[in-house]
Amino acid sequence: MLRRRTKDAPNDQPSRPSVWRGKTNEDLLREEFGGAKVKQLVIKPQSQRRSKRRNGLIFALGGLFGIFVALFFANQQEVINLDALMDLNIESLIDVIPQGIVRDAKEFSKHERDAVSYDSFAVGLQLQSQGVHAKHPVVMIPGVISTGLESWGTGPTSRQYFRKRLWGSWSMMRALVMDKAEWKNHVMLDRETGLDPPGIKLRAAQGFDATDFFITGYWIWNKILENLATIGYDPTNAFTAAFDWRLSYGNLEIRDQYFSRLKSYIETAVRVQGQKITLASHSMGSQVVLYFFKWVESEEHGNGGKDWVNKHIDSWVNISGCMLGAVKGLTAVLSGEMRDTAQLNAFAVYGLEKFLSREERAEIFRAMPGISSMLPKGGDAVWGNATWAPDDKPGQTISYGNLLSFRETNSSWTRRNLTTSESLQYTLDQSEDWYRNQVLTSYSHGVAHTKREVEANEKDPRTWLNPLEARLPHAPDMKIYCFYGVGKPTERSYFYQEERDPLVRLNVSIDTTVSNNDGVDRGVHMGEGDGTVNLMSTGYMCAKGWHIKRYNPAGAKIKVFEMPHEPDRFSPRGGPNTGDHVDILGRASLNDLILRVAGGKGDLIEENFVSNIREYAERVKIFDEE
Repeated sequence: MLRRRTKDAPNDQPSRPSVWRGKTNEDLLREEFGGAKVKQLVIKPQSQRRSKRRNGLIFALGGLFGIFVALFFANQQEVINLDALMDLNIESLIDVIPQGIVRDAKEFSKHERDAVSYDSFAVGLQLQSQGVHAKHPVVMIPGVISTGLESWGTGPTSRQYFRKRLWGSWSMMRALVMDKAEWKNHVMLDRETGLDPPGIKLRAAQGFDATDFFITGYWIWNKILENLATIGYDPTNAFTAAFDWRLSYGNLEIRDQYFSRLKSYIETAVRVQGQKITLASHSMGSQVVLYFFKWVESEEHGNGGKDWVNKHIDSWVNISGCMLGAVKGLTAVLSGEMRDTAQLNAFAVYGLEKFLSREERAEIFRAMPGISSMLPKGGDAVWGNATWAPDDKPGQTISYGNLLSFRETNSSWTRRNLTTSESLQYTLDQSEDWYRNQVLTSYSHGVAHTKREVEANEKDPRTWLNPLEARLPHAPDMKIYCFYGVGKPTERSYFYQEERDPLVRLNVSIDTTVSNNDGVDRGVHMGEGDGTVNLMSTGYMCAKGWHIKRYNPAGAKIKVFEMPHEPDRFSPRGGPNTGDHVDILGRASLNDLILRVAGGKGDLIEENFVSNIREYAERVKIFDEE
């Protein structure tokens, strides 16, 4: 835990973490980038007694939170008047909590606030003292959860929500509980056009407020913004390019002129600041960057020319990018499930199903075509076949190669086990015509094995966000930095069964009765990754794919820095050494790396591999041309 400022410490000089005391800036730089593993800023319990008190506090607050969850997911007519619940004064609950717990809560929360307050600027202050200052204008492109969506409709059903966020705020929670049907009508896109339904108008919130917090207290880009500000960034040289992640990438331009606006901002920033841009993208935002590179080069679209990226982009910081998709995206649209829902306890499953059923969840996911951009790419060449996968472990008895496995194959719905390419086709076959059409006209999931195939894809926008079918831009001077977490169990494949409930219109569901010692937990086979995106997706292109000439013909330089997941068990967000897919945005070393790149010091960063991704990448069935 970071030490709190002592009474003797000057007000303008926050105390340094103990791991930094007595070390020069050169020592710190060597430790961070010279291969030594430095467990910076790890919170340690001060005593066993305090640990027990905190565990008791967490248990008590967890019970209180459980009550709210139960109320939240329960049927409003059967349990409680939710109008009264939403108007409840939370402070009144303190009166019924034992005072000992209250004192511990105040001490714990104050301790956490002190740490958060200091952590917000610690990295930036350290780099500032080393002479790192703002250089390249920064454009941040968030992922799915990062961007709030607010209503701008003025129709009879929308007026009550005007300028309120129906994704990414407590207004979303209230609308979801109080008027679920209308909330669904607002967040789901038109099935045929993939655009706004008649009378509905949701738009991505803009500015830093759109991405710094998801809901009050749940930070996303906030810590990065604070550290950027510490070395000299502000709204004149930093910009958040938030987007409506529900839309297909083509419709982002058709409805919102998103890519045209992004191009214009970058050109203005380069002209005014006199420096090329640093792009920083997270998760799905990294796919948006790939698509933008192709769009801006295309004569039929951005018309920037083949050298536009090289003239305007100095570096691309790819944070936890799902470059080859995420397998959980497939199960979400197939049956409205993923590990988070399949492994709930019986009571939680009952509440969730009663409030927002699997059918409804699948319907919502399908009616957001942008979500389907993260269906797995690369097929069996990347993800494995019926008996083998490149990331299988020695002695592993069940291969990851079958993305969907069925124990019972006597049903017309569960004929056999399915590889990734077969699972994708199976999902489309199980879906409505409108969804199948949205996917097939917007995206491609294959592999271009030759230079000729890659060149043939130049005019096909469906391939532009698939790095195995489209090349990187002609930008030999651009640097690409791949920063992502590793070491957190991540869903890799699934066991499925025929849906036995005659009232459920879905044909299959995750078979939660399957568990074994081979990493299968209640129907979900866990692999490597950051808890959300598999290592094969975050790591393959960076470790190997973009070193193949047909995918990177200009030879843009690639650097990889993997960050092991070393969470602090006393921090609800994992602390400064987490490798979690979202929480990594607050990781101390990630903030350090981003600031170095933006400050023009990225060349000093040395690669850091923690996982076996290079070994796995060599097993992938994609090769250089002879």
